[in-house]
Amino acid sequence: MRLLATVAAIAVLLRSPFGAPIAQPAAPDPSVVLHVTVTDQDQRIVASLTKDDFEIYDNGKAQTPTSFGVNPEALNLVIMLDTSGSMAAARGVIESASRAANELLTRFSVEDKGLVGSFNDKITFRPAGGFTGSIELLQNSLKQLPVGYPTRLYDALGETIERLETTRGRRAIVVLTDGDDNSSKLNAGEIEKRARIAQVAIYGIGIVTDYMSGQGHIRSSPGRDLKNLCVESGGTMPVLKNSVEWGQAFARIAEELHSQYAIGFSPQAVDRKVHKLDVKLKKPGLTARARKSYVAAPTNR
Repeated sequence: MRLLATVAAIAVLLRSPFGAPIAQPAAPDPSVVLHVTVTDQDQRIVASLTKDDFEIYDNGKAQTPTSFGVNPEALNLVIMLDTSGSMAAARGVIESASRAANELLTRFSVEDKGLVGSFNDKITFRPAGGFTGSIELLQNSLKQLPVGYPTRLYDALGETIERLETTRGRRAIVVLTDGDDNSSKLNAGEIEKRARIAQVAIYGIGIVTDYMSGQGHIRSSPGRDLKNLCVESGGTMPVLKNSVEWGQAFARIAEELHSQYAIGFSPQAVDRKVHKLDVKLKKPGLTARARKSYVAAPTNR
């Protein structure tokens, strides 16, 4: 009887004075959602598939999708531009990078929110008020990014992930850079872990710059670590020599982010361990790309 009375008392406390149940905080969700890009043999994006066209594997075991859709969640995106000394030394490169980034911003949907930022010896984010859906404000912010000298690429990615963790919905970073990191405390391995936990996709646009310094002619381009990081998180990283291609690369990323499939499943084991993911397609000639791992733990999305 005491137990029944206690349960009844708790039930009363969890109701409002008007008799309606008081809303309780949402329980952490153990489900996994994959954002999948599909391309054909000509690298064209395919956005007309159904749930039955996909096979999802968690640590090699086939999973039954519990949800399926195309872009059901808003996008939270940060564009990070390298404004270090090598970029500044190559005439017109930073200005060309800013113009290219506009190709992505002009393709924002009404639900999308973004930040723009830069990294050198310092890491800067604009606008000061945080994530915004105003394309005009983001475009103006691109013109306010400062120039510095050393390249803190991985520190910048780490701080960007921290900011994205405060958002709800899909999370992505697009970073344009011409070189290896030479001044960060963090490394690619640590960023891979943080991106996996925060469910952040990283897209790189690698560029090649040529400039003169006291050591003579220097050519700078990104290393393999960044490309591997992008692929692991579900993104890509082309390395482009011609600045004309930069805007096309930003536009391509925008198209991809707005044409992805969202496929959810419930993991068989919530063991807080890293699980390998694999997405396959039943139709020949198509390729699926998504993040390659996740941590099997409840999350609040």
